[in-house]
Amino acid sequence: MPSKLRRNSIVTTSIATAATLLGLVASVLTAAPAHAATPSYVALGDCYAAGVGTRAKQDDCYRSPYGYPALIADANDLPLDYQACSGAVTADVRSNQLGALNSGTSHVTLTIGGNDAGFADVLTECALPGWLSDCEGAIADGLAVIENELPGRYDDLFTAVGGAAPNAVVAVGGYPRLFNGEDCNAGTFFSPGEQAALNAGVDTLNTLLADKAAAHDFSYVDPRGAFAGHAVCDDTEWINGLSYPIEESYHPNRDGNRGYAALLGPVLTGTPFAPTVLARRAAADRPSRSLAPTPREEAEAVLSFDLDSPANLAAAERHGIAPDEIERLARMLRSDDLRTVRQALRSLQRLDRAVSAGPAR
Repeated sequence: MPSKLRRNSIVTTSIATAATLLGLVASVLTAAPAHAATPSYVALGDCYAAGVGTRAKQDDCYRSPYGYPALIADANDLPLDYQACSGAVTADVRSNQLGALNSGTSHVTLTIGGNDAGFADVLTECALPGWLSDCEGAIADGLAVIENELPGRYDDLFTAVGGAAPNAVVAVGGYPRLFNGEDCNAGTFFSPGEQAALNAGVDTLNTLLADKAAAHDFSYVDPRGAFAGHAVCDDTEWINGLSYPIEESYHPNRDGNRGYAALLGPVLTGTPFAPTVLARRAAADRPSRSLAPTPREEAEAVLSFDLDSPANLAAAERHGIAPDEIERLARMLRSDDLRTVRQALRSLQRLDRAVSAGPAR
């Protein structure tokens, strides 16, 4: 009798074990495959990735709903974790943005490096009248950072991105050339030579970005071809010139961000960027007023240079410009009569062109 009980116990245990195994097999067969996980998109980077220039600031980081990451997410039904932040440098991305990445992250875009090279400071220096500016020196300082410091910074950042999001497709966006050789803004003083040098600096940065992206198996997307014919002062600008608020200046506008999305989206997702998205946003999403400054705003921008301070009057005199003339033009800029203001702006532009055409400074 005890033997029969043991045999029944063994049979019962075997049946239970078999049922358990069958249950495990069934659960494996019916489980959703790994690739069916919900895709996630994290947008990293600086002001170009945050949509600065679209006149739709949302928070301290800007993060515009018209920035290219938001357009890509909308077009592809991707949940977006918008980490990009205006003013960010490579160290900021590492410290403040990479926490959003994990092994489940499927898509990442990144535009970074312009602020490391002092993008805003260089433009501000080169926008000054020729007798006050050291544009050449500012560009040289930026290039020194690009050539000597950014290679290591990119390696560190891209290694961290790849480690934090090992399963993601990563698309790295470059920067467009800003200028076409013309300065149509009366409140800035970019000479053709300065514009060419600034564009060449962008080319140098893009070459480095492309090389580092390839070294880390990321996709590099070059926007320069698409932005050709859409620079500052072109008939159809994709990049703002001098604008108000000032932070909107020299960044891609809404058309420019659509251009970025049309380039980066297909690389990121393998799906053409839907023309319907472009069409839907094209008409309804225009800013309520032009970004172009008024003559009064342009005058205020020029007056912020302190043209008639003793040091700046002395600088004008060293370039062969009578200090009395600068003082006169500064008074005209403060006039309540807009015709007088416009006349002063035109006169200052002529003086700047004369200095720029003279001996190299």
